[in-house]
Amino acid sequence: MASEVFWADMRTKKGKNLVNKVAGLWRKAGFKRAIADQDLVAVKIHFGEKGNLAYINPVFARQIVELVKASKGMPFLTDSNTLYVGSRSNAVEHLQTAIENGFAYAVVGAPVIIADGLKGKDYYEVPIEGKHFRQVKISSAIYHADSMVVMSHFKGHELTAFGGTIKNLGMGCGSPGGKQMMHSDVLPEVQEEKCVGCGLCRRWCPAEAITVNEKASIDAGLCIGCGECTVTCPERAIKASFKSDPVVLQEKIVEFALGAVKDKKDKCVYFNFLTHVAPECDCNSWNDAAIIPDVGILASWDPVALDQASLDLANAQPALPGTRLDGRGNVKDKFQAISGYDGTHLLRYAEEVGLGTREYKLIKI
Repeated sequence: MASEVFWADMRTKKGKNLVNKVAGLWRKAGFKRAIADQDLVAVKIHFGEKGNLAYINPVFARQIVELVKASKGMPFLTDSNTLYVGSRSNAVEHLQTAIENGFAYAVVGAPVIIADGLKGKDYYEVPIEGKHFRQVKISSAIYHADSMVVMSHFKGHELTAFGGTIKNLGMGCGSPGGKQMMHSDVLPEVQEEKCVGCGLCRRWCPAEAITVNEKASIDAGLCIGCGECTVTCPERAIKASFKSDPVVLQEKIVEFALGAVKDKKDKCVYFNFLTHVAPECDCNSWNDAAIIPDVGILASWDPVALDQASLDLANAQPALPGTRLDGRGNVKDKFQAISGYDGTHLLRYAEEVGLGTREYKLIKI
């Protein structure tokens, strides 16, 4: 059975601006049903890397906060720390970046809680039945939340072709160690010239695969590739690896998405913002010119249908001149043309494992 996907385009008029349209989507989709009285509601959003300007405008987050409060829920904005070294790799810098990018309490009307704690160690290993994982590391604030509103910026991505709701659920809800599990099949190695022998990696290794004399060393026969040493090392002597087969990476993201919504049946709702559709991820400290005109805002109870509808609408748009798509406006899949990867495998696998359906009925409001 096809899932309903609701679409508010970019056209506005007096009394019906884009912020009003978010509320219209909420009401039309019946999202209030996802929230019970006094539910702790995680509003999962990407705060944008410092220097990036393509992320979702905080004014939209405030509208969601007001809608959650009107539904008698208790909202908080949240995201997980990053694996790479940037302005969001620990809670202190992450909070500072969120505030500088406009997500202060005075603007959004709700607190910001970094989902996996100070250094990305606050997570739960959620059991799933996946092709690649039997347990996935889901950030604790998301795990403990009663309900979740997922606000995703739909855009291109360097490794998965595009990023939307499913990537926001999978990569975005995983701890840094979980992100390493998704990103790489390569076991970690110590860069001896950087190692100071502090022993923190050994303390956090669940497989007891690390020994420390003057320098740390990892027993490849015992290592389980969990990524904890990578994200623990204060000297970054155990380098994060982003070497992965793109198909495998997409499947791993889907399996983490399954863990993020597990035990939250009928308690998760989803928005995709197809505005400033940049060719690459908001994790960059810049954003290139939008490759297509703004499409609008989409909402659904089904994350797979939502991403499929978003992809179809985006690919139906004309390519903008002077962008990464300049001269390639007739390509069938704009995101594959830019990245070189087919991102639709993520949607097929998500449907296969029961995260949702690719069949949708688009309802314009």
